[in-house]
Amino acid sequence: MLLIKANRDLLLKPLQSVTGVVERRHTLPILANVLIEKNGESISFAATDLEIQITSSTPCEGDGQKVSVTVGAKKLQDILRSLPDDTNVSLDLQDSRLQVKAGHSRFNLQTLPAEDFPRLSEGEALGGKLTVTQKLFKSLLSLVQYAMAQQDIRYYLNGLLLVIEGSLIKVVATDGHRLAFASANLDREYERREVILPRKTVLELSKLLSDSEEPLVLDILQNQIRFEFASVTLISKLVDGKFPDYTKVIPVNYQQHMAIDRLTLLQALQRAAILSNEKIRGVRLVLSDRNLRIICTNTEQEEAQEEFEVSYNGTPLDIGFNISYLLDVLTNLSSETLDCAFGDSNSSVLISLPGRDDFKYVVMPMRI
Repeated sequence: MLLIKANRDLLLKPLQSVTGVVERRHTLPILANVLIEKNGESISFAATDLEIQITSSTPCEGDGQKVSVTVGAKKLQDILRSLPDDTNVSLDLQDSRLQVKAGHSRFNLQTLPAEDFPRLSEGEALGGKLTVTQKLFKSLLSLVQYAMAQQDIRYYLNGLLLVIEGSLIKVVATDGHRLAFASANLDREYERREVILPRKTVLELSKLLSDSEEPLVLDILQNQIRFEFASVTLISKLVDGKFPDYTKVIPVNYQQHMAIDRLTLLQALQRAAILSNEKIRGVRLVLSDRNLRIICTNTEQEEAQEEFEVSYNGTPLDIGFNISYLLDVLTNLSSETLDCAFGDSNSSVLISLPGRDDFKYVVMPMRI
């Protein structure tokens, strides 16, 4: 039975949208598969890891028949990728096998029944849907996602806090050593919502969203969240836990400020990092009147030092940080200048954008 005959690119794009969620190690064999459903004049691909489910569809020529099957997601993707551009591909269902035909190539893949594919049952909707541009949401994620924890025992840190409050959307991420906050204005007032998105969901969204003004519809459900954009629907379970009160972590009333060119600081830190201690990744920032010195040393008694003029006229400071935490934020920002605010040598640094309060990054100091 002919499932579909189409251009290779028409099939590969929606398939690639869903395969990122497929785990290499899985408890159920069917979790390695993609669900292919042909319904009239559209064909959809779906994949899940039981926490996230992604579905992507594409129009196709059809005879109105409804057909569904599951097949190895990575194998099908690798086959389609290996074919030349603009190749015509046909997928044929023969007993318990899916035959992929393209030119003189034939691939026979094992299938599993579509009825065995586990689907996430959607929870009850809570409040109204929220619509923002893909570009805006992707930008918010990129400003904070690097600060998420990885495999922390405090599981609620292995994700991102999403807050909808009035006419603001806020995102916050922290691993306990640094915290990133970003916000943006919405087109109208919304009821307050506060949820924690899993790390994997955030990373998948970052890959799938485009830098376009196309809409992203966000719907918070009971214990779940749904994102709809382009031809993709992503449903994810939420992290059940209490996120730390980020407002208590962000310093206020710091009196000592350093204005600095982002690129100058980034390049200086990248050079200094070459000789940083590989385990603790420490860097010293030594501030005096209109001067900044960056010092990195390692266990082999090697030292890197950078020195340049900055806009600073506070009290002299000698303060240590994890250099990776500073490089992360500088790499993910695009502004030309930054404002760094300091308390004393035992206080965190607050990095923000001059004249704006929609981005804040806090890094705890470390002893070096």
